[in-house]
Parts: sequence; C-alpha cells; structure tokens
Amino acid sequence: MSDSGDSDITWIFYKDRPEWSDVTPVPENDGSKPVVVIAHSEKFEDVYDYFRAILQTNEKSERALHLTKDAVELNPANYTVWQYRRDLLQALGTDLRSELDYVEAVIKQSPKNYQVWHHRRVLVEWLQDSNLELELTHDALLQDPKNYHAWQHRQWAIKTFGLFEKEMEFVDNLITDDVRNNSAWNQRYFVMNNHLGWSDMNVQKEICYTLEKIKFVKNNESAWNYLRGVLLHDSKGLSGNTEVTSFCEELYSNKCRSPYLMAFLIDICDEAIKKGEINSSYNAEKALDLCQALATKYDKIRCKYWNFIAEKFRKYQSNQD
Repeated sequence: MSDSGDSDITWIFYKDRPEWSDVTPVPENDGSKPVVVIAHSEKFEDVYDYFRAILQTNEKSERALHLTKDAVELNPANYTVWQYRRDLLQALGTDLRSELDYVEAVIKQSPKNYQVWHHRRVLVEWLQDSNLELELTHDALLQDPKNYHAWQHRQWAIKTFGLFEKEMEFVDNLITDDVRNNSAWNQRYFVMNNHLGWSDMNVQKEICYTLEKIKFVKNNESAWNYLRGVLLHDSKGLSGNTEVTSFCEELYSNKCRSPYLMAFLIDICDEAIKKGEINSSYNAEKALDLCQALATKYDKIRCKYWNFIAEKFRKYQSNQD
C-alpha cells in the first residue's frame, strides 16, 4: 500500500470513468503560497480529488465506498477516509463480516497503523462479536511481539468481552520464548490487575515466578520492573519481604552487579529509611555506595541520574545526624 500505482496498466483514472462524469473533482488546496508541496503521483491526486468531491457532497453510495478502498490503498493512515468509510457502511447497510475480512487484509499489510486498528474495533463493537480478535492479534504479535497497536486492541477485546480464560497461558509462552519481552510482562500485569487479582497468595506466586525468571537472566529490566509492580500489592513492601531481600542479597554477594539489581537495592534502602527502620542494614550509607558504583562503573551512561539520587541519601544522612 503506497503512493506508487502509476505502473498498474489496468488502472483507469476516475476522471476517465464514465460513471464518475457527474462529479467535479476537488483538488487539494495548499494555499496561495505553499511552503512545501508534497509530490503525489497522478493516481494519488486523481483518487483524492474525487474523494474530496464526494466528501463535500456527502454522497452515500456503493461507488463512494469503493472509492474509499482505493484511497486506503494509497494511504492507509488517512483518518478521514476511514471515518467516511464507516459512515458509508452504516448508511448502506453493508455486510460487516466482509468488512472484517477486508480490514484483516489491511492489517496484515499495515500492522502498525492506528487508524485500521481503530476501524477494526468499531466494527467489533457494532457486531458485538469478538470471536476473531484473539487469533488476529496473536498472528500480528507473531510477526512483531511488541506491536503496540495489536496489544492495545487485544487488551480492549479481552477486557470488553471477558476473554481472560487462556490469556495467562498465552503470556507464559511469550515470556518463555523471550524473557526480555517487556510487552508480555506488561500483559501479565494487565491480567493480574483486571482478572486474577492481588490476593496474598497470588502476590507470593507472582514473586516466585518473577524471581525464577530473574535467576535465568539477571540483567533483565522487564522482570525487575514487574517485581516492583507486584510488590506494590504486598503489604510488607519492598523492604519487608524477606524472600525478595534475601534473593537480592544472595545475587549481590555472588558478584552480580546488574544495574537493575543495584537500583532495586537502592529502592529498598529508600523505603526502609522512609519507614523509619533505623537499625536496618538498608540505610543511606549503603544506598550511597550503590549510587557511587552505578555512577562510576556499572551504569555510567546515567551517572548524572545516580549522582542526583545520591544527593537525596546525603540529605537523609544529614537529617539523622
């Protein structure tokens, strides 16, 4: 799908089609002194000149519907074309099942196009039928596991139509295939938040699951971020969960210097100080040592950030003194 259709020998310009002779095309208006004129192909200009014409007259016809298809072929990201196509579908009473098939084909050609995913969503809402959405998004995510639009559509369909039943299994498979897939970790959190819930048992289960994944790849930001998210639902917090703190200390004592581990230990120190745990081993001095190590050796690209964080702990120290 592109602005490169002039080589299509079967193409007949709209201006040369007898059935369109009653329509006066409307050229694009770039103003009297255009700064940068986009060099569209002759085919593109022809299609969109006629599209602007039917838009002005609000024509609702099968030929207008076909014209929007040609317009989408040339620019699938044109929101106005998609919106007018939806108006036509409703006005003409078009078979929405066939429209689903059409949109699926467009998605396969243009999988990161917001407008086409939105069009799909509206169709599913009209039909109140989500039977095809998990398979559609599954196929899109096989091509690109981090396709934001596919994930957004999948979450909407799952939450709207209650399609949670097999989603955790789907997520498990994605994380097993690529433990660094941050989109899959995000989807896991989505399922926990919106379906399984954060009971004490589920919190502990997710902690165990995440720690096992961190053991496998210690320098994995996605898993460490997920662990933080899980512990938001633990009444003991970061510093009070002995399983987590013991795990972190063991990694550190075994010479693991992952920046994400060290940042996590700094957060534990911060929480312990805020809780007033004076006798805790997680104190300002320990946090300062970690900040220094990150700034000078293990995460030098963010040295200014760690120096900034260190200032906070120096203030903690001075307040204690």
